[in-house]
Amino acid sequence: MAGNTTTFGQKDGNNRSTIPSPNPNNNSIVEVMAGDRQKEGDIGGRNGPSPRVAFNDAMSPSLSQQSKPELRSTDPDVKEQLAFSLPFRTKWAYLAIIFLVQVSMNFNTTLYSNGLRGISGEFGVSEGDARWGAAAFLIAYAFGCELWAPWSEEYGRWIILQMSLGLVNVFGILVALAPSFKAVIIGRIFGGLMTAGGSVTLAVIADLFHHDDPWFQYATLFIVASSVGGSILGPLVGAPIEMYLNWRWCMWIQVIFGGVVQLLHLIFVRETRATVLLDRIARRRRSLGTDVYGPGELSDKRIDWREIATIWMRPFRFFLTEPIVLALSLLSGFSDALIFMFIQSFAFIYPQEWGFGTLAMSATFLPLLVGYVISYLTFLPAIRRNIHARQRDPTNQHALYEDRLWWLLYTAPGLPIGLLIFAFTTHASMHWIGSMVATGLIGITNFAIYMATIDYMLRAYGPYAASATGGNGWARDFLAGVLTPCAVPMYHDLGTFKATIILFAISCALTVGVYFTYYYGPILRERSKFAQTLAEEEKRTPDGLVDFIPDLPGSKAGSRRGTPAGSRTTSPTRPATQRKKSTGPAGTEPGRLSVPPQTHTKA
Repeated sequence: MAGNTTTFGQKDGNNRSTIPSPNPNNNSIVEVMAGDRQKEGDIGGRNGPSPRVAFNDAMSPSLSQQSKPELRSTDPDVKEQLAFSLPFRTKWAYLAIIFLVQVSMNFNTTLYSNGLRGISGEFGVSEGDARWGAAAFLIAYAFGCELWAPWSEEYGRWIILQMSLGLVNVFGILVALAPSFKAVIIGRIFGGLMTAGGSVTLAVIADLFHHDDPWFQYATLFIVASSVGGSILGPLVGAPIEMYLNWRWCMWIQVIFGGVVQLLHLIFVRETRATVLLDRIARRRRSLGTDVYGPGELSDKRIDWREIATIWMRPFRFFLTEPIVLALSLLSGFSDALIFMFIQSFAFIYPQEWGFGTLAMSATFLPLLVGYVISYLTFLPAIRRNIHARQRDPTNQHALYEDRLWWLLYTAPGLPIGLLIFAFTTHASMHWIGSMVATGLIGITNFAIYMATIDYMLRAYGPYAASATGGNGWARDFLAGVLTPCAVPMYHDLGTFKATIILFAISCALTVGVYFTYYYGPILRERSKFAQTLAEEEKRTPDGLVDFIPDLPGSKAGSRRGTPAGSRTTSPTRPATQRKKSTGPAGTEPGRLSVPPQTHTKA
């Protein structure tokens, strides 16, 4: 432990166990609280408490909880039972199903647009008004990413994805059977809110692979492909549905696809979240006679409304207070919004300039798919380069973090270049292939921005990647949902050239942001307190394995420990484990946590 802080279990001159002083060197709250991770020790030995111990009634754990040995992922024969140690084929089988889960979620955002004419004709609303059903889903989806993410960190990925998929299907049925346009909008709003999105699916990667595992980044690349690919699947398959079927089939196909994916996930995928698995292992060992408890079982709190609010606010807090999350999320979000706005021009350009029909219009999205494939393939050598850099120097912070953005430095200019080419090639006097090439360039950049930003955040936030990437998902979906409806009147009023030039100018500023984030990334990370806390925790943990942060507000797994800055707990203790009041010695720092070390019995 750094500085003059005394670790638990050390002996002073009188052979007494000592406890860290109240943070004399301004160490992190996790470092001050790290004493309860030691295997042995007692508060004050034979002669009572150390004079440097401070107690806080609202934060001290109950005596009954102190005496319970905790199971940890670093204990013998435990890591082998976690998702890290699953067979390689099993991991990729899980990822293949997670791939389909993410495709189905993003498929729901876009296939709706192929039903606009049918909705407009049946309910007597304009196509512009009907388009708000797509925007409503995207905006609600943005908040769904944030609201579902932290619960997956507390109760597991599997149950959260099952609940999300099931509820999305329920509200998809509501839209398919909607008797009015109001019912369509309501179903779309709640369908978006119920969508967990990439915040949970991407976090599964951090459960399956250690951050130093070379396959970590390849798995990230694979799931990112499902996210961007799912968005264009709707336009590609939607044209035949629009031509030959009733608009309600656009909704029924979403439900059928979602139902099949949910069934696959139900049957073939198991829980991967480490804290949930530790609880299960502990229960199994107790049934065999070993007295040991998982991190979630040692929780001193029960869920109440304040606790729910605290957990739900975690992704928003990351987004607003972690500069690296904010910077990367805004970068990804504005990129996605620009592309969604740009795509709206297709309906004006291709039918008017080149006479494209419904089926031909679906083919205009193929260049995006080609761009995504090209970007995917070019990331393979970029990932290998980063892996070699980390292997040469595992402590190199640039290799661990900012180097993951390296390939983006070369692909980011594709967005403004593609928009500029598009602006000058969308005339009947020119062949349509020019605009398609521009679209492909934009697709390459869109994939690259999403991949690079997600890869960075998964590494920086590990077990809490769901909350961190939730900010990325929120920015992408919210900005796209809010700005996309504005694109149609903008292109209608200004014309294709002027409207695209405006997007080009914005994309230039966005590209500058890429280089700013790359070169000033270390400063942003230093000011991201939670990311720094997690990095310090990794240094103190064998193999860098961190399952949870003990002082994270609202964390079920760590709730028996104090909350930051001596804040009061957010929910009452269970009646069976009421805390005994204790008074700290005079002169001690108020609000400082003193945690008696737990006896760490290895099962």
